Amino acid sequence: MTTTTEIQENHVTTGATVWLTGLPSAGKTTIAYELAGRLREEGHRVEVLDGDEIREFISAGLGFSREDRHTNVQRIGFVAELLARNGVTALVPVIAPYADSRDAVRKRHEANGTAYVEVHVATPVEVCSVRDVKGLYAKQAAGELTGLTGVDDPYEEPVAPDLRIESQDQTVQESAAAVYALLSERGLA
Repeated sequence: MTTTTEIQENHVTTGATVWLTGLPSAGKTTIAYELAGRLREEGHRVEVLDGDEIREFISAGLGFSREDRHTNVQRIGFVAELLARNGVTALVPVIAPYADSRDAVRKRHEANGTAYVEVHVATPVEVCSVRDVKGLYAKQAAGELTGLTGVDDPYEEPVAPDLRIESQDQTVQESAAAVYALLSERGLA
């Protein structure tokens, strides 16, 4: 007789972390949820580690200094790698503005033999400020907010991401399909 544990062990799929980095309102979260739906329909185990939710539940109390942002990214990277090495596709739509923080997450994955894909959602700040999903750009322009990534706080664009998406030139479905195609090419979808 086969036990539930044996069934689960025999059906573990390849996990991976897909980190979607980009400016606020670039489309990271929207693309992640679109991709998550497609992957789930195919039977993949998927979790979306939304940056806002992580800040509320795992990184509460952290501010937006460089050190706090680094700590936040490392915490998210740890959780993503843990999920990924256990057969879950972890979709991570998180700004992660500093290259060294993203590199540290990639190295953690490499050290554990866990697949890691970096996607730069390279939407120009002019487009992001018009989208302004959370009203951050308006608050910054009104002087109510400082430290907005890509405006008055740095955003270090990835030099060599695994995929670069120009979300302003395609639909959400096309953006998600581009990520899916890369995952399929690498045997991760």
